[in-house]
Amino acid sequence: MPQALSVITLGIADLARSKRFYGEGFGWAPVFENDEIVFYQLNGIVFGTWLADKLAADMQRPAAGVPASTLAHNVGSEEEVTALIDRLAAAGGTILRAADAPAHGGFRGYVADPDGHAWEIAWNRVSRWTKRATSPSVSDLRTSVPIGSGNSCVKRLDRARREFERP
Repeated sequence: MPQALSVITLGIADLARSKRFYGEGFGWAPVFENDEIVFYQLNGIVFGTWLADKLAADMQRPAAGVPASTLAHNVGSEEEVTALIDRLAAAGGTILRAADAPAHGGFRGYVADPDGHAWEIAWNRVSRWTKRATSPSVSDLRTSVPIGSGNSCVKRLDRARREFERP
């Protein structure tokens, strides 16, 4: 089985509040939305926010508290870490940990979205190595991008791959 992740969906309490956080904070534009869920097309995966009670019903399991986990978003500099954390807080997020330099290197801070899901905003000196280590192939992206997968999408993926793999 290939190592692949296609969709991440977080259970949320308020769709409008969540959409403001991800739209105004990260600057993401929805590719699909209805009264229960919003999907965003990211770099090779789809990210969804779904009303928690509806998500729990879909999974046929009771809604639970927020588990100890984090999502991460890497940026290009230390300055971008602080700027994005501030922007996310202004868009309804809660700063969990102000940006600082951990002992293992880099620069990071944590912000919770309006439903308490933790996001690490980070910059690392080894980001080029990290990019290469996690870069999906275009064929992987072509098969994992169900939304807007026309010719123009494939051309954008090819261009993105070349940019991603540039030394």
